[in-house]
Amino acid sequence: MVPGDPVRAALGEGASSNPATVAAYEEKFGLNKSVPERFVVYLGNMLSGDLGTSITTGRPVADDLAKAVPATGEVAFYAIILSLAVAVVLGTLAAYRRGKATDQVVRVVSLVGLSIPTFWMAILAYNFFFLELGWVRGSGRLSPTITPPPRITGFYTVDFLLNGDSVGFFDAVSHLALPVFVLSLFTIALLTRFIRTSVLEVLDADYARAARAKGLTGPRVVFAYVLRGAALPILTMVGIAFGTLLSGTVLVEAVFAWPGLGTYAYNAAKGLDLLAVTGVGLIIGIIYLVINFVIDVLYGLLDPRVRLS
Repeated sequence: MVPGDPVRAALGEGASSNPATVAAYEEKFGLNKSVPERFVVYLGNMLSGDLGTSITTGRPVADDLAKAVPATGEVAFYAIILSLAVAVVLGTLAAYRRGKATDQVVRVVSLVGLSIPTFWMAILAYNFFFLELGWVRGSGRLSPTITPPPRITGFYTVDFLLNGDSVGFFDAVSHLALPVFVLSLFTIALLTRFIRTSVLEVLDADYARAARAKGLTGPRVVFAYVLRGAALPILTMVGIAFGTLLSGTVLVEAVFAWPGLGTYAYNAAKGLDLLAVTGVGLIIGIIYLVINFVIDVLYGLLDPRVRLS
């Protein structure tokens, strides 16, 4: 239903006007078959790890995704770690000081963080921290003078450390700084508001009031009882936020020329690269399944009432 012809997009105006060339292309990629036939063929190939060939890059889609997913995963991983660390402090502090100046400031700041468009913040950060101040690197995952490390995990920071390359490690960290910072702002605001609400609910629970009645100090009640009681809903939101970071970084990756999943999906959609778009959708689905599975396992570790069978 998308306007445009993928054959014309792949061959160009000149070649697509030749019926023989079009017929040969459709025969090569199976586009002359019916949709049900193509679907069955695709499923069969997928089971063997073949997601087809991208018409945008000319390479197997599986190989492209093997490079794009770790690039996005590295940004998303550090962004969610930073976001969770900051949001737990801000959200818990706002809940503990509810109704006071600290609570009001945190709520206003988190509202501003949710309201600012991420792509706009990415442009501001790029211009200020890179072009004006020159504190960090601007585009891409590495500087042109740095050779990528031998692939072990796909995370450049980890692979450089495993290979003992401190120069490459700090260069990779410098390139990561701006994308992680921009993505963290929105996620921090989201998690802060949610953590505040979750902690407030637990603070009003009977066992929290009983702990305070026994004479336990406020910080001890928060760290020993409240945060553990609020951990399950917070964990669920963290999983959702992490999945969103992995699948929704298109605009940020475009600003920083980051060769990740978002950039790959955008280029594929722009070129009507159907197999590449399908591969991206498949990977995102797998990502959410894995995240939900991990969250379910963590539920059983955090809550003794949950029994895993």
